Amino acid sequence: MKKYAIREDNSLGREYLENKSPLRNDFQRDRDRIIHSSAFRRLMYKTQVFVNHEGDMFRTRLTHSLEVSQISRGMARSLELNEDLSETIALAHDLGHTPFGHAGQDVLNKCMKGHGGFEHNYQSLRVVDKLEKRYVNFNGLNLTFESREGILKHCSKKNATLLGKVGERFLNKTHPSLEAQIVDIADSIAYNIHDLEDGYRSGILSISKLKQLDFFVENYNYLKNHLDFNEVNEKVSVHETLRRMMFILINDVTENSKKLISESNIETISDVRSHITTLINFSEPVQNFLNDCRIFLRINLYEHPRVSKMTSNAQRIIVDLFNYYDENFEALPSDYKIYEKKFRSIADFLSGMTDRFANEMHKSLK
Repeated sequence: MKKYAIREDNSLGREYLENKSPLRNDFQRDRDRIIHSSAFRRLMYKTQVFVNHEGDMFRTRLTHSLEVSQISRGMARSLELNEDLSETIALAHDLGHTPFGHAGQDVLNKCMKGHGGFEHNYQSLRVVDKLEKRYVNFNGLNLTFESREGILKHCSKKNATLLGKVGERFLNKTHPSLEAQIVDIADSIAYNIHDLEDGYRSGILSISKLKQLDFFVENYNYLKNHLDFNEVNEKVSVHETLRRMMFILINDVTENSKKLISESNIETISDVRSHITTLINFSEPVQNFLNDCRIFLRINLYEHPRVSKMTSNAQRIIVDLFNYYDENFEALPSDYKIYEKKFRSIADFLSGMTDRFANEMHKSLK
């Protein structure tokens, strides 16, 4: 590994001191704790774009997290960084996500207005720091500082002041480890390409619609000239095109990041943290391709009437459940009750729900 990679011997350690494992390094141990957590298992039934009952072939938060972890490991290996740490952060980055994807998060944040708001990255850290209860000596999973820092991708200044050292970078405008920066980029790559694929699987994004995206049509035509698309069905040709698009994104960010690190004379972790910008970045032309993908998905998938209907239903469920527990706080499970922080308790419970469980609870209210 490079000198500026995170290693066990330069880790800032855990909040609660524990004996070292004879079988695993600290970041492998963090990873295993995440995989065995209740919050990780629940990701199986939390939506990515399409609500869980829409079909088994669509991605969930669990499959997304696994895909991000694979991209992150590969990039970390290419850049000679800590693969275990990047994998760990990737597996945990969505633990705090609400049911019903971003629709659930947005409406829960509105419900929590005046009560501290709701941020899913902050909630992910809250899950691993407090809400998981599996050990005698502490709440949470007692992860290393570097894993916790990477999980906290975004954070308001108000919340950052409550988090001690792990929140400092949001106040002094420094950066996390390169391993954490890798996961941030890998997340963008995964959800953009895979949302295109899920949109195609759903029938909302036809191949003719996909060909309105320059990045897609450029790669489709390249492969059409190099492979015999006449011999394969449409689904395979779309998959091959999306696969090539993902390769271009991963290869570009890896090669461009090597160049940025070299040109910036990065030698230590301190250099990484204090650098004026993040060092894991796309080249400008490829960043423009990704920006085009985001705009295309927003207009053609996320704002599609079918998805908008799911979004409206999801928001109504979250609002109704929030209001119910506001008026009937005694009905909240005791594990979630913090009596001096009623609304935070409700948000903890609701954000931990799966799509399926939230639907069932909502039906029971009627």
